[in-house]
Amino acid sequence: MSPERRNVFIVPFVITTIVNLVGSVTGIAILSDISKPLIVPFLMGYYMAAVNKYRSKPLLLALLFSWIGDVGLMFVGLNANWFMIGLGAFLIAHIFYIITYRQHRSESRENELLPVQKIRFSLPVVLAGTGLVAILYPVLGGFRVPVIIYSIALISMVLNALFRFGRTNTRSYWLVLSGAVLFMISDSILAINKFSGPIEMGGTLIMLTYIAAQFLIVEGLRRHS
Repeated sequence: MSPERRNVFIVPFVITTIVNLVGSVTGIAILSDISKPLIVPFLMGYYMAAVNKYRSKPLLLALLFSWIGDVGLMFVGLNANWFMIGLGAFLIAHIFYIITYRQHRSESRENELLPVQKIRFSLPVVLAGTGLVAILYPVLGGFRVPVIIYSIALISMVLNALFRFGRTNTRSYWLVLSGAVLFMISDSILAINKFSGPIEMGGTLIMLTYIAAQFLIVEGLRRHS
């Protein structure tokens, strides 16, 4: 990949990210509103420019549905139903991420985690995901079932990133896993912010962890070998 091709998309990706975060920190809504719908498309462009031959359709679909989720959540203030649209879009995105992770791993299982190790390393992820749902359950109201279903998909997404251990190179593994964990953190902050009560600088933290998550996942998958 030449630096020129990379910069065509990564530079505007960084710029829109900064604009979005500045808008969130300063409370200038128009900066956040204008930049948010552009972040994921620039990341998609970066991936397509960076990968010369094989391009993962499930990854592009995961990013597409993430973009739909981003846009959907922007309209929650106008109609609460947009939250369900955003939640549904991200649910589908996680399913495509799971498919993508399974694509981006070697056939050899020689160095993968042992069953006991998978269980041991899965516990913190499962406990974090289910624990948050348990804490928020009394205040979820009509969102209980959708949030539980979404949480299962989110936990599965992180676990599938975790289970790539030994079936890809070290850099790809840790980039993707870090991104998956940050995605879970971002969604956890969003859930607490929405259902439990506003967190100081919650919107900024949500976007910072979310954007970092998406970039790390894409970059990690790009580096798979």
